[in-house]
Amino acid sequence: MWTLFEPLHAVTYFAPQARGAFEQVGLRGFWRGYFAGRAAPLGPVGPAPVFAAFYGFTRPMVERALPSVWALAEPQQVLDARATGAGAALRELLGTAAADGAEVAEAARLCRTAAEAVEVTGRVLAAANAALPWPEDPLAALWHAATVLREHRGDGHVAALLVAGLDGCESLVWRAAVDNERRLLQPARGWSDQEWEAAEARLTARGWLHPDGGPTDLATTAREEIEARTDALAAGPWEALGSAGVARLVTLLRPIAHAAAKALPFPNPIGLSQA
Repeated sequence: MWTLFEPLHAVTYFAPQARGAFEQVGLRGFWRGYFAGRAAPLGPVGPAPVFAAFYGFTRPMVERALPSVWALAEPQQVLDARATGAGAALRELLGTAAADGAEVAEAARLCRTAAEAVEVTGRVLAAANAALPWPEDPLAALWHAATVLREHRGDGHVAALLVAGLDGCESLVWRAAVDNERRLLQPARGWSDQEWEAAEARLTARGWLHPDGGPTDLATTAREEIEARTDALAAGPWEALGSAGVARLVTLLRPIAHAAAKALPFPNPIGLSQA
């Protein structure tokens, strides 16, 4: 399910319409839009809770954006901009007829049912997004539901990483070794070579990396365990929707996700692959 709703959400980071909407409220530059857009549901917060909740970023990278972005645009302006930009991007990617069609409306209803079933205890980003008003427009509601679901899954993934004893940098070093690339992850999250190599040394001492940086069997097994725990923590919305509802939503979301993915770079630090 993540591979189907994540592309819908992610247009807010990569689509030119989304970046343009952020620029319209004074947020020039990719990272201002990213941090303001993703943090806006929390209100005009400083860097500390965002550093904690976003997990993989360096503190200085977060501090460069927050709280200074709130002097450029208030959280409600940012929320309006991210909704406008994401909606415009999806409308162009899907085409007006499909965006206003019955299948998008049905997908929005099913996604909303799932998103309204998320358990938010201990999940800060999911809770903040779930508390926002639901848009009336079906395409906007679909994007909002995808956002609630991805932050719900992300909060659970952070919990799984913490249980596994990984800090933010270690989680990225490990993922780079197992199934992603250092050249994508390190600069996108702000870690220096020294910090990255120190994390490599810690994981090597733990038995997760070979001396050449490759993943050990322990690292591969840990990936399976962490992903399984993340899946279990994310299962509630889909159990609430039911097997028939999930199957129908999969059918509806596939072409929508395929269209949305055209706005994304491949490869990417999110970990989405090009189907």
